[in-house]
Amino acid sequence: MQHTAHSTQHTVSGRFPLESLAAEAQAILAKYEQRRAATLPLLRLIQERFGSITIEAEQWVAQQVGVAPSHVHEVVTFYSLFHQQPVGKHHIQICNNIACALRGASNHIAAISERLGIKPGETTPDGKYTLSTVECLCACEAAPMMQVNDRYVGPITPSTIETLLRSPESLTELPLMYQGTVGGVEPVISTRFATADAEKIDTYLRDEGYQAARKAVTEMTSDQVIAEVTKSNLRGLGGAGFPTGKKWSFIPKQSAKLKYLVVNADEGEPGTIKDRYIITKDPHRLIEGIIIAAYATGCHKAYVYVRGEYAQSTRILQQAIDEARTYGFIGKRIFNIEYELEVVVHRGAGAYICGEETALLSSLEGGKGFPRLKPPFPAIEGLFGSPTVINNVETLACVPPILRKGGEWFSKLGFGKAGGTRLFSLSGHVKKPGLYEASQGVTLRQLIEAAGGVGDGRAIKAVIPGGISAKILRADEIDVRMDFDSLLAAGTMAGSAGIIVMDDTTCMLKALWYASKFFGHESCGQCSPCREGTGWIFKIVDRIMKGEGRPQDLDNLLGISQGMEGRTICVFADAAAWPVQSYIMKFRDEFEFHIREKRCNLSDHRPQTPDIRMAAIH
Repeated sequence: MQHTAHSTQHTVSGRFPLESLAAEAQAILAKYEQRRAATLPLLRLIQERFGSITIEAEQWVAQQVGVAPSHVHEVVTFYSLFHQQPVGKHHIQICNNIACALRGASNHIAAISERLGIKPGETTPDGKYTLSTVECLCACEAAPMMQVNDRYVGPITPSTIETLLRSPESLTELPLMYQGTVGGVEPVISTRFATADAEKIDTYLRDEGYQAARKAVTEMTSDQVIAEVTKSNLRGLGGAGFPTGKKWSFIPKQSAKLKYLVVNADEGEPGTIKDRYIITKDPHRLIEGIIIAAYATGCHKAYVYVRGEYAQSTRILQQAIDEARTYGFIGKRIFNIEYELEVVVHRGAGAYICGEETALLSSLEGGKGFPRLKPPFPAIEGLFGSPTVINNVETLACVPPILRKGGEWFSKLGFGKAGGTRLFSLSGHVKKPGLYEASQGVTLRQLIEAAGGVGDGRAIKAVIPGGISAKILRADEIDVRMDFDSLLAAGTMAGSAGIIVMDDTTCMLKALWYASKFFGHESCGQCSPCREGTGWIFKIVDRIMKGEGRPQDLDNLLGISQGMEGRTICVFADAAAWPVQSYIMKFRDEFEFHIREKRCNLSDHRPQTPDIRMAAIH
């Protein structure tokens, strides 16, 4: 999780001069219909300016937004990107989730720790470096990777470490690793990823940019737009796969309340990298999709909730929004007609749960990221209690080409009930990790082969097909199509299309350790079956890892996971349960060997993956 941090503290008589932020605070407050919604950006403003958030600062924010100081304190302690003590001038945060672990992250953590003379969570005596390990940064294609202040850096190599310790300012931002299309499909979403200056509006306009939005707003009714999107069979590409046109149709035509469009850009599923690419390389495509979706649903205000770690992407998106406003595509009388639309970028603060749509709304309103009971559904009572449509970045990026070329064209590119293409993220033990675009009818095997397969002399052992929440597939199950329904029939899910490949050197207990660690860390804690269940699962898996397993542990793990499913407000508990069930059920012999022999049964291991090979290594 990233922090913009500096060790130097600017104080007056030992206190932050918070009054110096008054003008900036008012500008932030003016963006929101309710003052409380400015809580996260105000806290970020303080932390970026002064290095940390004190009790005094919490009280100041509480006064600004009109809530109790205790509420602000709850928020500060809920999100991982906020901290109450300053960190070093260079905050090194190394990803330690499964995709990076498969590529040897622990070696680099140990090397940097030794060179700096500090352990993760500590700061060097001179205040220059703080070292942290974090959960997934969603740059899995560059594993093992790290974030240094606001910069994504990877893959980590000995050379990278030397640069980090000698001249951290000269570290370069992680390049995008788009690898192309699979199966000869006509690209839809990635068409501009290789275009120079693709993020600039002049370049976008040369590529037919904003023509679809102009057509929708000036030539079509909202019902006609929804009908075309419905015809396309576009399904939500954030993970749920719900038909987009149908979702839009749920927004009431007549409402005494304002209606909102909320864009879910809080990409946090381990194994997933797609939204970062769209925002970074083609932000105007996203903005055009926002305009069309807002017009179709009668919204005049859109909020883009961007993952807090995505500092570079946020800057690029904000610049694109400013450009679009200059050209009259955002603001009052867009395209010179009586239609108004404002777009606000809102950065999260480090909480995987905020990818769940109602938790995202709670966070956007200035609270902890707690999911909400449904009904009422967001379409009726969402942001600020008003009708709200929530769409993922990739979903909206598909909308402009649908309006330009027609829903029937898009539908034919897909498979079954899923129209179009989607972006697949491939990481782990593949030769060419990165982002690929393919029809949803592509098979998992085809995608892995397009990524070069696994290393020479190695064989596929297991594959996560849709982000870490998805149940794994064995090597003999990868001839499955990657659309939502085919994967569901195969006993897993398409999810966010984050594919993590594990070869035959992978210890499945260690892989489950990383998954259970992640869910135990990221549970919001609101529901006791999830809060207690995820913690209990990790404790048992961790104990087996330490050679202290018991014969009843596997059945206990399966029982705990089954007891979590369907008993909480959101599906986080289900997502935490599924890896436990699939790893144990498909590789039970390996788990039993660990418990019986107090060691791993693998004897052939690649030297670059020591952290995934030995059960006792953490």
